[in-house]
Amino acid sequence: QCVTTLEGHENEVKSVAWAPSGTLLATCSRDKSVWVWEVDEEEEYECVSVLNSHTQDVKHVVWHPSQELLASASYDDTVKLYHEEEDDWVCCATLEGHESTVWSVAFDRSGERLASCSDDKTVRIWRRYEPGNEEGVACSSTDPTWKCICNLSGYHTRTIYDVAWCHLTGALATACGDDAIRVFEESAASDPRQPTFGLAAHNSPGQAVTLHCSASVLRTSVEAEPSRKKRPRVSFSRHMSLIARAVFPVSFLE
Repeated sequence: QCVTTLEGHENEVKSVAWAPSGTLLATCSRDKSVWVWEVDEEEEYECVSVLNSHTQDVKHVVWHPSQELLASASYDDTVKLYHEEEDDWVCCATLEGHESTVWSVAFDRSGERLASCSDDKTVRIWRRYEPGNEEGVACSSTDPTWKCICNLSGYHTRTIYDVAWCHLTGALATACGDDAIRVFEESAASDPRQPTFGLAAHNSPGQAVTLHCSASVLRTSVEAEPSRKKRPRVSFSRHMSLIARAVFPVSFLE
């Protein structure tokens, strides 16, 4: 049953996200604002902050996996980060670099890196640097700095609408307007300060299973080619299962 209806935004609400604690809910809207709602033990919701840092409509909100740190993506081509400061929520960082609308953002499992995807057909990976970091990245006062450490370009031919980290394997998946889903893996020899990502090619020990197109899922079917076995075809009804198999370290079983 519907237990409550939250009203206050003045235009379409684009995205909602729960904080890890379950006591905070973030919402964003075409009215250019991000709202933070607090829920108590009696399931009463109260808006505790209205954030108007963006200059255009806000497309997506997401919470840090273990901290009360909130990120938002906007039509104004930026990503903004927020935290609570002296009983109010404030914008603590603005990530600039995309050349068009940022549609989605996602934290990795550590929360130290953030992926963003855009209408400019790129995915950017941002890393958090704390004050006094060994890399010598400058930070203002006591707040950390977020720096773009990787720009994935040339893989997508149209707008990238969504991005997601796998918190189990570290794989990165994207949803694109060119009808494809792509899965990227970080190179094992990659420098954490300048990581390199490539399209995933999954080989299961003992069975040598490879997903064609490196887990780039096109339209209504995906094809797998196990060595020394017949080539199975997977229908659209198992589309989501195939995506999971592309991301998680599991193999096809007969």
